[in-house]
Amino acid sequence: MENQQTPTSETSSENASENRLNNWIAVSVAIIAAFMAVTKVKDDNIVQAMLQAKSDAVDTWAQYQAKRIRESVIEAALDETSSIRLISPERTAILDEKIKRYEEDVARYKVEEKELQAKAKGFEAQYDALNYRDDQFDLSDAMLSVSLATLAVTALTRKKPLLVMSLVFAFFGILMGIAGLLALKIHPDWLTKLLS
Repeated sequence: MENQQTPTSETSSENASENRLNNWIAVSVAIIAAFMAVTKVKDDNIVQAMLQAKSDAVDTWAQYQAKRIRESVIEAALDETSSIRLISPERTAILDEKIKRYEEDVARYKVEEKELQAKAKGFEAQYDALNYRDDQFDLSDAMLSVSLATLAVTALTRKKPLLVMSLVFAFFGILMGIAGLLALKIHPDWLTKLLS
């Protein structure tokens, strides 16, 4: 006669516990993966906006420098024309007209330079604000990746403390992702500096 084992309540309890652990792992992986997909889309859009802001800032600073060079050239011409006026009084009217035009140009360039400088600094501030949120998404992605890796080890080893550890990483990853999505002021500077 074959020796058949009948399921005991201990075996049933173990199977139920294993099933609960598997269910926790499966649900956790599904939630984390879905959340990561949503935050990845937003993070990619923020990175594109960062690139645009940086490009706009560089272009605006280039315009600013071009204006500064033009202003310097006109100031040199103004100095030269003023000097010529002193040694050539017969051409005073013509030279006075040129001096007036040069002074107007210098004044206009000074105003335009201030506007360009403010505009460039605005683009830089926009970049910094976007980078702040990008850091939040980067931290979210890192913590959620660690959580998924820990969940994989949990599935293999069946160690409940690993499940708890993975859920702690998931909690902080989701917190950082929500902070990035809602532009909340949660930003562990020490950690972002360590990882950058």
